[in-house]
Amino acid sequence: MGLTAPLRRSLARSALAGLPKPSESDLREIALACWARDEREFQQFACDYLIAHGGVPGPDFLATLAELITTKSWWDTVDPLATRVVGGLVTRHRALLKRMDEWSTADDMWLVRTAILHQLHYGAETDTARLFGYCAAQAGHPDFFVRKAIGWALRQFARTDPEAVRAFLAEQAGRLSPLSVREAAKHL
Repeated sequence: MGLTAPLRRSLARSALAGLPKPSESDLREIALACWARDEREFQQFACDYLIAHGGVPGPDFLATLAELITTKSWWDTVDPLATRVVGGLVTRHRALLKRMDEWSTADDMWLVRTAILHQLHYGAETDTARLFGYCAAQAGHPDFFVRKAIGWALRQFARTDPEAVRAFLAEQAGRLSPLSVREAAKHL
């Protein structure tokens, strides 16, 4: 379709004006319908819609998110789902941490990326053992998007605790990819 993000969001606001708050079932149905469309803007709209209503779904919605993350996967949909939807869901439903642990070692690189990034906006609430554990476990991952996620997650956490990130980078010297280290150390 070729719509810019601002235009797409403006059109979405107009189309959704006055509609009631969706249920979890509505969110699932809309997201899956958007994912079934060929045009990328529909998947991007679904991400925006899920973010806007992030407080609605319960823990069972993680299965729907896994389907979205592993279907038509690309960073432009995986990242907002990971950082804004999965992250919020895990915060509200701590039992889902077990699933993040599972995803952090999954065969699907997009699930691994999601596990690494889900705490991106947690700041001081970041579970450093999990963050560093996930990054260390995937230090040698062959995929660019996982290596980039490691660097991004560490760089973001360095805003909260730069000394912890410096120590982790020193501890992992030679194990992390140059891309991960460069991204993590960008503002240190």
